[in-house]
Amino acid sequence: MNELLTQDTSTSKRLRILILSRLTIATLILAVAGYFKLNEADFVSEISQTSIFVIIFLTYFLSLSYILFAKYVKNLMINIYLQSTGDVLTVTGLVYFTGGIESVYPVFYQLIIIYTTIFLERRGGMLIASACAILYGILINLQYYKIVYPVGDKIYYDANYTASHIFFRTLIYILSFYVIAFLASFVVEKEKKARVLLEEKENAFDQLDLLHRSIIQSIDAGILTVSLQKEIKSFNRAAEDITGFPAMEILNRDIEDIFPGYSKIVETVNGRTESETKSFPRRFELEITGKEGKNITLGCSISPLNDHQGKIIGDILIFQDLSNIKMMEEALEKNRRLAYIGEMAASLAHELRNPMASISGSIQLLKRDLLLNDADERLMQIVLRGKDQLENIIKDFLFMARPVSGARTECDVVPVIEEVIEAVCYLPEWDEKIIIEKDLSDQAVLYANKTEIRQILWNLVVNAVQAIPDGGTISISARAVDSTGVDDHLEIKVADTGGGIAEEIRPQIFEPFYTTKERGTGLGLAIVNRIVEGYGGRIGIDTEYGRGAMFVVSLPIHNQRK
Repeated sequence: MNELLTQDTSTSKRLRILILSRLTIATLILAVAGYFKLNEADFVSEISQTSIFVIIFLTYFLSLSYILFAKYVKNLMINIYLQSTGDVLTVTGLVYFTGGIESVYPVFYQLIIIYTTIFLERRGGMLIASACAILYGILINLQYYKIVYPVGDKIYYDANYTASHIFFRTLIYILSFYVIAFLASFVVEKEKKARVLLEEKENAFDQLDLLHRSIIQSIDAGILTVSLQKEIKSFNRAAEDITGFPAMEILNRDIEDIFPGYSKIVETVNGRTESETKSFPRRFELEITGKEGKNITLGCSISPLNDHQGKIIGDILIFQDLSNIKMMEEALEKNRRLAYIGEMAASLAHELRNPMASISGSIQLLKRDLLLNDADERLMQIVLRGKDQLENIIKDFLFMARPVSGARTECDVVPVIEEVIEAVCYLPEWDEKIIIEKDLSDQAVLYANKTEIRQILWNLVVNAVQAIPDGGTISISARAVDSTGVDDHLEIKVADTGGGIAEEIRPQIFEPFYTTKERGTGLGLAIVNRIVEGYGGRIGIDTEYGRGAMFVVSLPIHNQRK
Protein backbone atom coordinates (compact mmCIF):
# COMPACT_ATOMS: atom_id res chain seq x y z
CA MET A 1 0.00 0.00 0.00
CA ASN A 2 2.95 2.30 0.72
CA GLU A 3 4.29 1.97 -2.84
CA LEU A 4 0.81 2.41 -4.25
CA LEU A 5 0.30 5.68 -2.37
CA THR A 6 3.75 6.90 -3.37
CA GLN A 7 3.05 6.38 -7.05
CA ASP A 8 -0.67 7.18 -7.23
CA THR A 9 -1.04 10.65 -8.74
CA SER A 10 -4.80 10.62 -8.13
CA THR A 11 -4.15 10.16 -4.38
CA SER A 12 -1.82 13.17 -4.40
CA LYS A 13 -4.52 15.20 -6.06
CA ARG A 14 -7.09 14.14 -3.46
CA LEU A 15 -4.63 15.04 -0.70
CA ARG A 16 -4.49 18.60 -2.01
CA ILE A 17 -8.29 18.66 -2.07
CA LEU A 18 -8.26 17.55 1.59
CA ILE A 19 -6.03 20.47 2.58
CA LEU A 20 -8.28 22.87 0.67
CA SER A 21 -11.39 21.41 2.36
CA ARG A 22 -9.79 21.80 5.80
CA LEU A 23 -9.06 25.45 5.06
CA THR A 24 -12.63 25.94 3.80
CA ILE A 25 -14.14 24.52 7.02
CA ALA A 26 -11.79 26.61 9.17
CA THR A 27 -12.72 29.72 7.20
CA LEU A 28 -16.42 28.99 7.64
CA ILE A 29 -16.06 28.58 11.39
CA LEU A 30 -13.98 31.77 11.50
CA ALA A 31 -16.69 33.65 9.64
CA VAL A 32 -19.44 32.42 12.00
CA ALA A 33 -17.40 33.19 15.11
CA GLY A 34 -16.46 36.63 13.78
CA TYR A 35 -20.08 37.42 12.99
CA PHE A 36 -21.22 36.66 16.54
CA LYS A 37 -18.30 38.57 18.02
CA LEU A 38 -19.00 41.70 15.95
CA ASN A 39 -22.69 41.58 16.85
CA GLU A 40 -21.86 40.86 20.51
CA ALA A 41 -24.22 37.90 20.44
CA ASP A 42 -24.32 35.49 23.37
CA PHE A 43 -22.89 32.55 21.42
CA VAL A 44 -20.07 31.39 23.70
CA SER A 45 -18.05 33.03 26.42
CA GLU A 46 -15.34 35.56 25.68
CA ILE A 47 -12.66 33.11 26.67
CA SER A 48 -14.08 30.41 24.37
CA GLN A 49 -14.29 32.81 21.43
CA THR A 50 -10.65 33.70 21.82
CA SER A 51 -9.74 30.03 22.01
CA ILE A 52 -11.73 29.29 18.86
CA PHE A 53 -9.83 31.96 16.96
CA VAL A 54 -6.58 30.45 18.20
CA ILE A 55 -7.65 26.99 17.01
CA ILE A 56 -8.70 28.34 13.61
CA PHE A 57 -5.43 30.17 13.03
CA LEU A 58 -3.57 27.08 14.23
CA THR A 59 -5.46 25.14 11.55
CA TYR A 60 -4.28 27.61 8.92
CA PHE A 61 -0.71 27.25 10.14
CA LEU A 62 -0.86 23.45 10.12
CA SER A 63 -2.36 23.38 6.62
CA LEU A 64 0.47 25.52 5.28
CA SER A 65 2.92 23.26 7.09
CA TYR A 66 1.34 20.20 5.47
CA ILE A 67 1.81 21.75 2.04
CA LEU A 68 5.47 22.47 2.68
CA PHE A 69 6.04 19.03 4.22
CA ALA A 70 4.51 17.33 1.16
CA LYS A 71 7.05 19.04 -1.10
CA TYR A 72 9.99 17.47 0.73
CA VAL A 73 8.46 14.12 1.78
CA LYS A 74 6.96 12.38 -1.25
CA ASN A 75 5.60 9.40 0.66
CA LEU A 76 1.86 10.05 0.67
CA MET A 77 1.20 7.57 3.47
CA ILE A 78 3.38 9.55 5.90
CA ASN A 79 1.66 12.77 4.82
CA ILE A 80 -1.80 11.35 5.43
CA TYR A 81 -0.92 9.97 8.87
CA LEU A 82 0.66 13.30 9.78
CA GLN A 83 -2.40 15.27 8.73
CA SER A 84 -4.81 12.85 10.39
CA THR A 85 -2.89 13.01 13.69
CA GLY A 86 -2.70 16.79 13.55
CA ASP A 87 -6.44 17.04 12.84
CA VAL A 88 -7.28 14.70 15.74
CA LEU A 89 -5.24 16.86 18.14
CA THR A 90 -6.77 20.05 16.71
CA VAL A 91 -10.33 18.76 17.09
CA THR A 92 -9.54 17.59 20.63
CA GLY A 93 -8.38 21.10 21.47
CA LEU A 94 -11.50 22.55 19.82
CA VAL A 95 -13.70 20.26 21.93
CA TYR A 96 -11.85 21.23 25.09
CA PHE A 97 -12.15 24.96 24.45
CA THR A 98 -15.86 24.74 23.51
CA GLY A 99 -17.22 23.05 26.60
CA GLY A 100 -15.75 19.56 26.64
CA ILE A 101 -18.62 17.20 27.27
CA GLU A 102 -21.13 19.81 26.14
CA SER A 103 -19.23 20.64 22.91
CA VAL A 104 -20.85 19.94 19.55
CA TYR A 105 -17.53 19.66 17.73
CA PRO A 106 -16.79 15.93 18.28
CA VAL A 107 -18.56 15.44 14.94
CA PHE A 108 -15.32 16.60 13.32
CA TYR A 109 -13.69 13.40 14.59
CA GLN A 110 -15.98 11.53 12.24
CA LEU A 111 -14.88 13.60 9.24
CA ILE A 112 -11.25 12.78 10.05
CA ILE A 113 -12.06 9.07 10.27
CA ILE A 114 -13.88 9.16 6.93
CA TYR A 115 -11.12 10.83 4.92
CA THR A 116 -8.44 8.69 6.59
CA THR A 117 -10.34 5.54 5.64
CA ILE A 118 -10.63 6.81 2.06
CA PHE A 119 -6.86 7.20 1.85
CA LEU A 120 -5.61 4.38 4.08
CA GLU A 121 -8.54 1.94 3.88
CA ARG A 122 -9.79 -0.05 6.88
CA ARG A 123 -6.54 -0.37 8.80
CA GLY A 124 -5.77 3.35 8.73
CA GLY A 125 -9.39 4.23 9.49
CA MET A 126 -9.48 1.97 12.54
CA LEU A 127 -6.20 3.39 13.85
CA ILE A 128 -7.46 6.96 13.62
CA ALA A 129 -10.85 5.94 15.10
CA SER A 130 -8.96 4.45 18.05
CA ALA A 131 -6.92 7.66 18.45
CA CYS A 132 -10.13 9.73 18.42
CA ALA A 133 -11.75 7.42 20.97
CA ILE A 134 -8.71 7.50 23.31
CA LEU A 135 -8.26 11.29 23.23
CA TYR A 136 -11.96 12.04 23.54
CA GLY A 137 -12.35 9.49 26.35
CA ILE A 138 -9.35 10.88 28.27
CA LEU A 139 -10.64 14.45 27.87
CA ILE A 140 -14.14 13.59 29.15
CA ASN A 141 -12.81 11.54 32.06
CA LEU A 142 -10.43 14.31 33.10
CA GLN A 143 -13.35 16.71 33.03
CA TYR A 144 -15.55 14.30 35.01
CA TYR A 145 -12.96 13.86 37.72
CA LYS A 146 -12.42 17.65 37.68
CA ILE A 147 -8.75 17.32 36.84
CA VAL A 148 -9.25 19.78 33.97
CA TYR A 149 -12.03 22.26 33.36
CA PRO A 150 -13.35 23.33 29.99
CA VAL A 151 -12.85 26.98 29.19
CA GLY A 152 -16.22 28.77 29.41
CA ASP A 153 -18.85 30.17 31.74
CA LYS A 154 -18.98 29.40 35.45
CA ILE A 155 -21.93 27.10 34.82
CA TYR A 156 -19.57 24.67 33.10
CA TYR A 157 -17.16 24.78 35.98
CA ASP A 158 -19.87 23.97 38.50
CA ALA A 159 -21.76 21.45 36.43
CA ASN A 160 -22.15 18.02 37.95
CA TYR A 161 -22.59 14.93 35.73
CA THR A 162 -23.56 11.48 36.78
CA ALA A 163 -21.26 8.61 35.90
CA SER A 164 -23.91 6.96 33.72
CA HIS A 165 -24.39 10.18 31.75
CA ILE A 166 -20.68 10.47 31.12
CA PHE A 167 -20.35 6.76 30.30
CA PHE A 168 -23.17 6.57 27.77
CA ARG A 169 -22.29 9.87 26.11
CA THR A 170 -18.68 8.77 25.70
CA LEU A 171 -19.70 5.27 24.63
CA ILE A 172 -22.05 6.60 21.94
CA TYR A 173 -19.33 8.79 20.43
CA ILE A 174 -16.70 6.04 20.56
CA LEU A 175 -19.08 3.53 18.97
CA SER A 176 -19.91 6.06 16.29
CA PHE A 177 -16.21 6.44 15.54
CA TYR A 178 -15.76 2.71 14.92
CA VAL A 179 -19.06 2.30 13.08
CA ILE A 180 -18.15 5.14 10.73
CA ALA A 181 -14.67 3.68 10.23
CA PHE A 182 -16.20 0.28 9.41
CA LEU A 183 -18.87 1.65 7.08
CA ALA A 184 -16.41 3.96 5.34
CA SER A 185 -13.96 1.10 4.86
CA PHE A 186 -16.78 -1.05 3.48
CA VAL A 187 -17.65 1.64 0.94
CA VAL A 188 -13.98 2.16 0.07
CA GLU A 189 -13.44 -1.58 -0.50
CA LYS A 190 -16.52 -1.74 -2.69
CA GLU A 191 -15.31 1.28 -4.64
CA LYS A 192 -11.87 -0.28 -4.99
CA LYS A 193 -13.35 -3.55 -6.26
CA ALA A 194 -15.54 -1.61 -8.67
CA ARG A 195 -12.50 0.33 -9.87
CA VAL A 196 -10.50 -2.87 -10.35
CA LEU A 197 -13.42 -4.47 -12.18
CA LEU A 198 -13.73 -1.39 -14.36
CA GLU A 199 -10.02 -1.55 -15.17
CA GLU A 200 -10.36 -5.24 -16.02
CA LYS A 201 -13.31 -4.46 -18.27
CA GLU A 202 -11.37 -1.66 -19.91
CA ASN A 203 -8.39 -3.98 -20.42
CA ALA A 204 -10.67 -6.67 -21.81
CA PHE A 205 -12.25 -4.13 -24.12
CA ASP A 206 -8.82 -2.94 -25.22
CA GLN A 207 -7.78 -6.54 -25.85
CA LEU A 208 -10.99 -7.18 -27.80
CA ASP A 209 -10.44 -4.02 -29.80
CA LEU A 210 -6.85 -5.09 -30.46
CA LEU A 211 -8.02 -8.56 -31.50
CA HIS A 212 -10.65 -7.04 -33.78
CA ARG A 213 -8.06 -4.78 -35.38
CA SER A 214 -5.62 -7.68 -35.72
CA ILE A 215 -8.25 -9.82 -37.44
CA ILE A 216 -9.17 -7.01 -39.80
CA GLN A 217 -5.52 -6.35 -40.59
CA SER A 218 -4.61 -10.05 -40.94
CA ILE A 219 -7.46 -11.13 -43.21
CA ASP A 220 -6.49 -11.62 -46.86
CA ALA A 221 -9.54 -9.83 -48.23
CA GLY A 222 -9.53 -6.05 -48.60
CA ILE A 223 -11.88 -4.34 -46.17
CA LEU A 224 -12.85 -0.68 -46.06
CA THR A 225 -15.64 1.29 -44.44
CA VAL A 226 -17.45 4.17 -46.10
CA SER A 227 -19.43 6.89 -44.36
CA LEU A 228 -22.79 8.15 -45.57
CA GLN A 229 -20.90 11.06 -47.11
CA LYS A 230 -18.98 8.54 -49.25
CA GLU A 231 -15.72 9.14 -47.38
CA ILE A 232 -13.34 6.22 -46.74
CA LYS A 233 -12.93 5.81 -42.97
CA SER A 234 -10.83 2.64 -42.70
CA PHE A 235 -8.54 0.70 -45.02
CA ASN A 236 -6.91 -2.56 -43.93
CA ARG A 237 -3.53 -4.03 -44.90
CA ALA A 238 -4.93 -6.38 -47.56
CA ALA A 239 -6.71 -3.42 -49.19
CA GLU A 240 -3.35 -1.63 -49.35
CA ASP A 241 -1.70 -4.68 -50.94
CA ILE A 242 -4.46 -5.14 -53.53
CA THR A 243 -4.78 -1.51 -54.63
CA GLY A 244 -1.22 -0.38 -53.97
CA PHE A 245 -2.46 2.71 -52.11
CA PRO A 246 -1.30 3.23 -48.48
CA ALA A 247 -4.06 3.90 -45.98
CA MET A 248 -2.72 7.39 -45.19
CA GLU A 249 -3.43 8.44 -48.78
CA ILE A 250 -6.90 6.89 -48.81
CA LEU A 251 -8.52 7.85 -45.50
CA ASN A 252 -11.18 10.59 -45.69
CA ARG A 253 -11.04 10.68 -49.49
CA ASP A 254 -14.13 10.29 -51.65
CA ILE A 255 -14.51 6.65 -52.60
CA GLU A 256 -15.21 7.58 -56.19
CA ASP A 257 -11.59 8.76 -56.46
CA ILE A 258 -10.35 5.22 -55.92
CA PHE A 259 -13.37 3.07 -56.84
CA PRO A 260 -15.06 4.87 -59.75
CA GLY A 261 -18.63 3.74 -60.36
CA TYR A 262 -19.05 2.55 -56.78
CA SER A 263 -21.94 4.92 -55.96
CA LYS A 264 -24.06 3.85 -58.92
CA ILE A 265 -23.54 0.18 -58.12
CA VAL A 266 -24.44 0.75 -54.47
CA GLU A 267 -27.59 2.62 -55.45
CA THR A 268 -28.59 -0.32 -57.63
CA VAL A 269 -27.84 -2.84 -54.86
CA ASN A 270 -29.64 -0.80 -52.18
CA GLY A 271 -32.63 -0.34 -54.46
CA ARG A 272 -33.40 -4.05 -54.57
CA THR A 273 -36.29 -5.46 -52.64
CA GLU A 274 -35.71 -7.92 -49.81
CA SER A 275 -36.61 -10.90 -51.99
CA GLU A 276 -34.33 -9.69 -54.77
CA THR A 277 -31.49 -9.24 -52.32
CA LYS A 278 -31.86 -12.86 -51.18
CA SER A 279 -31.72 -14.05 -54.79
CA PHE A 280 -28.93 -11.64 -55.76
CA PRO A 281 -26.67 -10.85 -52.79
CA ARG A 282 -24.86 -7.56 -52.54
CA ARG A 283 -22.02 -8.78 -54.73
CA PHE A 284 -20.57 -7.22 -57.86
CA GLU A 285 -17.39 -6.80 -59.90
CA LEU A 286 -15.57 -3.50 -60.18
CA GLU A 287 -12.72 -2.37 -62.39
CA ILE A 288 -10.24 0.02 -60.77
CA THR A 289 -6.82 1.41 -61.60
CA GLY A 290 -4.14 0.69 -59.03
CA LYS A 291 -1.56 3.18 -57.88
CA GLU A 292 0.94 1.96 -60.49
CA GLY A 293 -1.62 2.32 -63.28
CA LYS A 294 -2.44 -1.39 -63.43
CA ASN A 295 -6.05 -2.35 -64.13
CA ILE A 296 -7.44 -4.54 -61.35
CA THR A 297 -10.65 -6.54 -61.42
CA LEU A 298 -12.22 -6.73 -57.97
CA GLY A 299 -14.90 -9.09 -56.74
CA CYS A 300 -16.80 -7.02 -54.18
CA SER A 301 -19.53 -7.54 -51.63
CA ILE A 302 -21.18 -4.75 -49.66
CA SER A 303 -22.90 -4.76 -46.27
CA PRO A 304 -24.46 -1.96 -44.20
CA LEU A 305 -22.41 -0.54 -41.32
CA ASN A 306 -24.54 -0.03 -38.19
CA ASP A 307 -23.84 1.74 -34.92
CA HIS A 308 -24.65 0.31 -31.47
CA GLN A 309 -28.28 1.42 -31.86
CA GLY A 310 -28.70 -0.34 -35.20
CA LYS A 311 -28.70 2.89 -37.20
CA ILE A 312 -26.96 2.71 -40.58
CA ILE A 313 -23.90 4.96 -40.57
CA GLY A 314 -22.23 3.76 -43.76
CA ASP A 315 -21.18 0.67 -45.72
CA ILE A 316 -18.59 -2.08 -45.38
CA LEU A 317 -16.93 -3.04 -48.65
CA ILE A 318 -15.09 -6.37 -48.84
CA PHE A 319 -13.18 -7.09 -52.01
CA GLN A 320 -10.67 -9.51 -53.54
CA ASP A 321 -8.38 -9.31 -56.52
CA LEU A 322 -9.86 -11.43 -59.31
CA SER A 323 -7.05 -10.77 -61.76
CA ASN A 324 -5.51 -14.20 -61.22
CA ILE A 325 -8.91 -15.85 -61.51
CA LYS A 326 -9.52 -14.01 -64.76
CA MET A 327 -6.14 -15.21 -65.98
CA MET A 328 -7.04 -18.74 -64.91
CA GLU A 329 -10.29 -18.51 -66.85
CA GLU A 330 -8.41 -17.32 -69.90
CA ALA A 331 -5.89 -20.15 -69.47
CA LEU A 332 -8.73 -22.64 -69.15
CA GLU A 333 -10.33 -21.33 -72.28
CA LYS A 334 -6.98 -21.63 -74.02
CA ASN A 335 -6.63 -25.21 -72.77
CA ARG A 336 -10.08 -25.97 -74.12
CA ARG A 337 -9.10 -24.65 -77.51
CA LEU A 338 -5.85 -26.59 -77.38
CA ALA A 339 -7.74 -29.71 -76.38
CA TYR A 340 -10.05 -29.17 -79.34
CA ILE A 341 -7.08 -28.86 -81.65
CA GLY A 342 -5.52 -31.91 -80.02
CA GLU A 343 -8.63 -33.96 -80.52
CA MET A 344 -8.75 -32.88 -84.17
CA ALA A 345 -5.10 -33.84 -84.48
CA ALA A 346 -5.80 -37.19 -82.84
CA SER A 347 -8.74 -37.85 -85.14
CA LEU A 348 -6.74 -36.82 -88.20
CA ALA A 349 -3.79 -38.95 -87.12
CA HIS A 350 -6.07 -41.91 -86.53
CA GLU A 351 -7.61 -41.55 -89.94
CA LEU A 352 -4.22 -41.25 -91.63
CA ARG A 353 -2.54 -44.02 -89.69
CA ASN A 354 -4.57 -46.91 -91.10
CA PRO A 355 -4.09 -46.05 -94.80
CA MET A 356 -0.46 -45.29 -94.09
CA ALA A 357 -0.04 -48.73 -92.58
CA SER A 358 -1.58 -50.26 -95.73
CA ILE A 359 0.65 -48.20 -97.99
CA SER A 360 3.74 -49.08 -95.96
CA GLY A 361 2.97 -52.80 -96.02
CA SER A 362 2.30 -52.79 -99.75
CA ILE A 363 5.54 -50.99 -100.50
CA GLN A 364 7.51 -53.44 -98.38
CA LEU A 365 5.99 -56.39 -100.32
CA LEU A 366 6.68 -54.75 -103.65
CA LYS A 367 10.25 -54.04 -102.72
CA ARG A 368 10.78 -57.66 -101.68
CA ASP A 369 9.26 -59.26 -104.83
CA LEU A 370 10.43 -56.81 -107.54
CA LEU A 371 13.82 -56.69 -109.24
CA LEU A 372 14.52 -53.00 -109.71
CA ASN A 373 17.20 -51.25 -111.72
CA ASP A 374 19.22 -48.47 -110.16
CA ALA A 375 16.80 -45.72 -111.18
CA ASP A 376 13.77 -47.60 -109.87
CA GLU A 377 15.66 -48.46 -106.68
CA ARG A 378 16.27 -44.75 -106.04
CA LEU A 379 12.60 -44.02 -106.60
CA MET A 380 11.64 -46.83 -104.19
CA GLN A 381 13.94 -45.33 -101.53
CA ILE A 382 12.29 -41.93 -102.03
CA VAL A 383 8.87 -43.52 -101.48
CA LEU A 384 10.04 -45.29 -98.32
CA ARG A 385 11.56 -42.10 -96.89
CA GLY A 386 8.32 -40.22 -97.55
CA LYS A 387 6.39 -43.03 -95.85
CA ASP A 388 8.64 -42.74 -92.78
CA GLN A 389 8.19 -38.94 -92.70
CA LEU A 390 4.41 -39.30 -92.79
CA GLU A 391 4.51 -41.86 -89.95
CA ASN A 392 6.65 -39.49 -87.85
CA ILE A 393 4.19 -36.67 -88.48
CA ILE A 394 1.34 -38.92 -87.35
CA LYS A 395 3.27 -39.84 -84.21
CA ASP A 396 3.82 -36.15 -83.52
CA PHE A 397 0.09 -35.51 -83.87
CA LEU A 398 -0.68 -38.32 -81.47
CA PHE A 399 1.91 -37.04 -78.98
CA MET A 400 0.32 -33.55 -79.09
CA ALA A 401 -3.12 -35.05 -78.55
CA ARG A 402 -2.06 -36.86 -75.38
CA PRO A 403 -2.12 -34.79 -72.13
CA VAL A 404 1.50 -34.55 -71.00
CA SER A 405 1.82 -34.43 -67.24
CA GLY A 406 3.78 -31.61 -65.62
CA ALA A 407 5.92 -31.80 -62.50
CA ARG A 408 4.24 -33.67 -59.66
CA THR A 409 4.59 -32.75 -56.00
CA GLU A 410 2.75 -33.27 -52.75
CA CYS A 411 -0.63 -31.68 -53.51
CA ASP A 412 -3.27 -30.85 -50.89
CA VAL A 413 -6.61 -31.11 -52.68
CA VAL A 414 -8.58 -29.03 -50.15
CA PRO A 415 -7.10 -25.61 -51.11
CA VAL A 416 -7.56 -26.53 -54.78
CA ILE A 417 -11.24 -27.22 -54.14
CA GLU A 418 -11.58 -23.90 -52.32
CA GLU A 419 -9.98 -22.08 -55.25
CA VAL A 420 -12.32 -23.73 -57.73
CA ILE A 421 -15.39 -22.92 -55.62
CA GLU A 422 -14.29 -19.31 -55.33
CA ALA A 423 -13.67 -19.03 -59.06
CA VAL A 424 -16.83 -20.79 -60.21
CA CYS A 425 -18.98 -18.24 -58.37
CA TYR A 426 -18.04 -15.68 -61.02
CA LEU A 427 -19.07 -17.75 -64.01
CA PRO A 428 -21.94 -16.39 -66.16
CA GLU A 429 -23.81 -19.64 -65.46
CA TRP A 430 -23.58 -19.14 -61.69
CA ASP A 431 -26.89 -18.62 -59.90
CA GLU A 432 -26.97 -17.17 -56.40
CA LYS A 433 -29.53 -19.78 -55.40
CA ILE A 434 -26.87 -22.47 -55.77
CA ILE A 435 -25.66 -23.88 -52.46
CA ILE A 436 -22.29 -25.61 -52.19
CA GLU A 437 -21.81 -28.19 -49.43
CA LYS A 438 -18.33 -29.44 -48.55
CA ASP A 439 -17.13 -32.51 -46.70
CA LEU A 440 -13.35 -32.31 -46.90
CA SER A 441 -10.87 -34.44 -44.98
CA ASP A 442 -7.66 -33.07 -43.51
CA GLN A 443 -5.75 -35.94 -45.15
CA ALA A 444 -6.76 -35.18 -48.76
CA VAL A 445 -3.19 -35.22 -50.08
CA LEU A 446 -1.70 -37.06 -53.06
CA TYR A 447 1.35 -36.87 -55.30
CA ALA A 448 0.11 -35.04 -58.38
CA ASN A 449 0.30 -31.99 -60.59
CA LYS A 450 -1.80 -29.22 -59.05
CA THR A 451 -2.89 -27.82 -62.41
CA GLU A 452 -4.21 -31.18 -63.57
CA ILE A 453 -6.11 -31.71 -60.30
CA ARG A 454 -7.60 -28.23 -60.58
CA GLN A 455 -8.67 -29.00 -64.16
CA ILE A 456 -10.43 -32.18 -63.03
CA LEU A 457 -12.28 -30.34 -60.28
CA TRP A 458 -13.05 -27.31 -62.43
CA ASN A 459 -14.66 -29.36 -65.21
CA LEU A 460 -16.72 -31.44 -62.78
CA VAL A 461 -17.93 -28.43 -60.78
CA VAL A 462 -18.73 -26.42 -63.93
CA ASN A 463 -20.77 -29.36 -65.22
CA ALA A 464 -22.63 -29.44 -61.89
CA VAL A 465 -23.34 -25.70 -62.08
CA GLN A 466 -24.63 -26.04 -65.64
CA ALA A 467 -26.86 -28.94 -64.53
CA ILE A 468 -28.78 -26.69 -62.08
CA PRO A 469 -29.42 -23.43 -63.97
CA ASP A 470 -32.34 -22.58 -61.67
CA GLY A 471 -30.43 -23.23 -58.44
CA GLY A 472 -29.86 -26.25 -56.29
CA THR A 473 -27.17 -27.93 -54.22
CA ILE A 474 -23.68 -29.02 -55.20
CA SER A 475 -21.94 -31.43 -52.82
CA ILE A 476 -18.16 -31.81 -52.90
CA SER A 477 -16.26 -34.32 -50.78
CA ALA A 478 -12.68 -35.52 -50.65
CA ARG A 479 -11.34 -38.27 -48.41
CA ALA A 480 -8.81 -41.08 -48.38
CA VAL A 481 -10.23 -44.59 -48.80
CA ASP A 482 -8.61 -47.96 -48.46
CA SER A 483 -8.93 -51.02 -50.62
CA THR A 484 -5.96 -52.99 -49.29
CA GLY A 485 -6.09 -52.15 -45.59
CA VAL A 486 -4.34 -48.78 -45.99
CA ASP A 487 -5.45 -45.42 -47.37
CA ASP A 488 -4.19 -45.93 -50.93
CA HIS A 489 -6.75 -43.89 -52.92
CA LEU A 490 -8.15 -40.37 -52.72
CA GLU A 491 -11.83 -40.33 -53.56
CA ILE A 492 -13.34 -37.07 -54.85
CA LYS A 493 -17.10 -36.81 -55.29
CA VAL A 494 -18.96 -34.00 -57.03
CA ALA A 495 -22.75 -34.29 -56.93
CA ASP A 496 -25.59 -32.02 -58.04
CA THR A 497 -29.36 -31.96 -57.66
CA GLY A 498 -30.00 -31.37 -61.34
CA GLY A 499 -31.94 -33.41 -63.83
CA GLY A 500 -29.46 -36.29 -64.02
CA ILE A 501 -28.18 -38.06 -67.12
CA ALA A 502 -30.37 -40.17 -69.35
CA GLU A 503 -29.35 -43.81 -69.49
CA GLU A 504 -28.99 -43.93 -73.25
CA ILE A 505 -26.30 -41.27 -73.40
CA ARG A 506 -24.22 -42.36 -70.40
CA PRO A 507 -21.75 -44.46 -72.46
CA GLN A 508 -20.90 -41.43 -74.63
CA ILE A 509 -20.42 -38.72 -71.97
CA PHE A 510 -16.64 -39.24 -71.77
CA GLU A 511 -16.12 -39.24 -75.51
CA PRO A 512 -14.53 -36.18 -77.15
CA PHE A 513 -16.88 -33.72 -78.86
CA TYR A 514 -19.95 -35.39 -77.40
CA THR A 515 -22.21 -32.89 -75.67
CA THR A 516 -25.88 -32.27 -75.02
CA LYS A 517 -25.30 -28.61 -74.20
CA GLU A 518 -26.07 -25.93 -76.74
CA ARG A 519 -22.71 -24.21 -76.33
CA GLY A 520 -20.67 -27.16 -75.09
CA THR A 521 -17.58 -28.53 -76.84
CA GLY A 522 -17.80 -32.03 -75.44
CA LEU A 523 -14.19 -31.92 -74.23
CA GLY A 524 -14.63 -31.29 -70.48
CA LEU A 525 -15.40 -34.83 -69.32
CA ALA A 526 -13.12 -36.27 -72.00
CA ILE A 527 -10.19 -34.27 -70.60
CA VAL A 528 -11.09 -35.33 -67.06
CA ASN A 529 -11.24 -38.93 -68.12
CA ARG A 530 -7.89 -38.74 -69.91
CA ILE A 531 -6.12 -37.06 -66.95
CA VAL A 532 -7.57 -39.61 -64.51
CA GLU A 533 -6.46 -42.40 -66.77
CA GLY A 534 -2.99 -40.87 -66.89
CA TYR A 535 -2.81 -41.20 -63.11
CA GLY A 536 -3.95 -44.79 -63.19
CA GLY A 537 -7.20 -43.83 -61.50
CA ARG A 538 -10.82 -44.29 -62.42
CA ILE A 539 -13.91 -42.18 -62.81
CA GLY A 540 -17.48 -43.36 -62.39
CA ILE A 541 -20.95 -41.86 -62.39
CA ASP A 542 -23.93 -42.53 -60.17
CA THR A 543 -27.03 -40.94 -61.61
CA GLU A 544 -30.76 -41.37 -61.87
CA TYR A 545 -32.61 -39.36 -64.48
CA GLY A 546 -34.48 -36.50 -62.84
CA ARG A 547 -32.66 -36.84 -59.50
CA GLY A 548 -29.21 -35.44 -60.14
CA ALA A 549 -25.79 -36.96 -60.82
CA MET A 550 -22.65 -37.75 -58.85
CA PHE A 551 -19.20 -38.15 -60.38
CA VAL A 552 -16.72 -40.23 -58.37
CA VAL A 553 -13.01 -39.84 -59.12
CA SER A 554 -10.54 -42.22 -57.48
CA LEU A 555 -6.84 -41.36 -57.73
CA PRO A 556 -3.92 -43.38 -56.28
CA ILE A 557 -2.19 -41.61 -53.40
CA HIS A 558 1.14 -43.49 -53.46
CA ASN A 559 3.64 -44.47 -56.16
CA GLN A 560 2.81 -41.49 -58.30
CA ARG A 561 6.35 -40.32 -58.99
CA LYS A 562 7.33 -40.03 -62.61
